[in-house]
This record gives sequence, structure tokens and C-alpha cells, in this order.
Amino acid sequence: MRDLTVVLLPGDGVGPEVSREARLVLELVARDVAIDERLLGAAAIRATGDPLPEETLVACLGASAVLKGPVGDPEFDAADVRPEQGLLRLRAALDAYANLRPSVWGDVDLLVVRELVGGLYFGAKGVRDDGTVFDTCEYHPDQVERVVRRAFALARARRGALTSIDKANVMETSRMWRRVVNEIAPEFPDVSVEHMLVDNAAMQLATAPEQFDVVVTENTFGDILSDLAAAVTGGLGLAPSASLSDSGPGIFEPVHGSAPDIAGRGIANPTAMLRSTALLLEHGLGRAAEAEALTRAVEHALAAVPTLDLGGGATTAEFGAAVREQLALTAA
Repeated sequence: MRDLTVVLLPGDGVGPEVSREARLVLELVARDVAIDERLLGAAAIRATGDPLPEETLVACLGASAVLKGPVGDPEFDAADVRPEQGLLRLRAALDAYANLRPSVWGDVDLLVVRELVGGLYFGAKGVRDDGTVFDTCEYHPDQVERVVRRAFALARARRGALTSIDKANVMETSRMWRRVVNEIAPEFPDVSVEHMLVDNAAMQLATAPEQFDVVVTENTFGDILSDLAAAVTGGLGLAPSASLSDSGPGIFEPVHGSAPDIAGRGIANPTAMLRSTALLLEHGLGRAAEAEALTRAVEHALAAVPTLDLGGGATTAEFGAAVREQLALTAA
């Protein structure tokens, strides 16, 4: 009886196409893992009226890991019920608070660790009687401590350098963030710590990204800076992510959007989805060797059969087949 389950959420747009390639890879390298496919996002709204149906949430809560394609559809951009609401609810329900966004290209090898379930996106918001609209950035020290501690541990396992990014010259939450980082730092004497204001960090990421090892920051800053880091290391189409909790399943997903303009044409680049699958193998299933093999196979395919967006002509399926072929050769 299989006791490991990955819930696969294909999502919207090109999501089902890139998710198919991820599923085929998982079936090849993790044959003992059951794959349970469920609805999320626009597809779920059309089928049930809810972007995160109860049966999807229950399946995710009981899974070993969640592998998610991109969600979003222009049809619902101005609607009261939107695909992205399902994703935010899923992150909160799984308490997937630590978002890992690796960016690797040439001399650049950095990891952005973004707090994912607090801050501006989850604070009080609304409209006052006078028409003023507000969104509140709120953090409890405990929320900061757990993501910072995880970032320190990740830095210790890499090159031993942590950059904490805030806006401590202006924001009360950032001053607290910096204080917590300084309180935890003595527990990790082998990790060097640097504080950097977010505006300077954006400039440094754009001009000299090779200086960074592990970057830790709050939700909104991390949302923006991790996309910038992806842009200087090949683009969002190549960027994976992992969102981890302390005890429940993590969420593994590409950073790019659902790209409805090319959906159904078989030309989407599945690299980010496959790299997210590698993160799932490593952090979700504890299979570092398989994760490394998949990472190498994706690198081989990027060089041998690039997709249209990278100047090549490979289809989504052809790229995925090249990855699987390389994995089979490695296994042999």
C-alpha cells in the first residue's frame, strides 16, 4: 500500500500542459508515490464555484506534498471570486510560511526566502466611511522568528551568508524584523549576517546579484525581489519555488503565470514546473539524489532542445521527453 501521495493541481492556462510533464517525471523517478489530481483556480470555479473546493483542500491537507501549476484567467480578473484567492487560502491552510525561490545562472546562485503567510497581503484591509482604502502590514515576532531561523539553517548548508532585507528606516514591522534577526544570529555563528534596505537590495540584485547567497525578507518585499532575481537569471519561465511549513505538506509551483495566450498550443516551457518538481523531491519527499538527477536532466534539455521562448523549437512534450530520456540514461 502506498503511503506517499502528491496532490497535483494542474491549474489554468498552460498549467495542465506543464503539469503533464511533471507527472510523467514523477511516475518515472518516484514510482512508489501516488498522484492525486485535483482542481484549483479558474478550473475549480467553473466546476464548483469555488477556487479551492473543500475536497481539494482535504486532499492537500492529507498529502505528502502538493505540486501546483499556475492559476489565473482573464475571465475572472474583475470578479468577486478569483482563482488567486484559492491559492492564498491554500497557503494559509497549510501554513506554508517559508517560500524558497532559488535563482541560478552563471556566477549567480542565490536563494530568496520569503515569509509567505503574513504581512501586507494578510493584514487588515478595507474601505473607511470617507472612501479611504487601506491594507495593513502586520507581523507577530513569532512569524518572523520561524522564517528567519529557517533561512539561517539554509544559509548554513550553503555558503554561510545571510542577507536580511527590510525597510527599518521607515517601517515599524521592519524594525522588529531586524531586531529578531539580530537575536537569532548568535545561534548560527558560522553564518555571516548583513542587513540591507529594500531599495538598495533591488539595485544590488539588478547590478551585482552574484554577491548574494541566502536572502530573507517579508512577504511583499520577497514577492517583488524574488521576481527580480528570476529576471536576472533567465526569466520567470525558468523559476521554481517551494513553500514549506513546519509539519504539513509543502506547496511546489512554478513562478510564472498561466499564460492564457499560448495555452493549448503545446509550446509552453515546462522548465519551472520540472524544477519545482525537483524541489518537491528534495524538500517534500526527502529524495535528494532524485532531485539532483532531475535538475541535471533539465539543464541538459535546456542546452539540447530549448523551447521557443529560449530561441529553440522544442514543444512542451518534446522538452519533457528529453528530460525523461536523460533521466533514464542516468539511471542506466
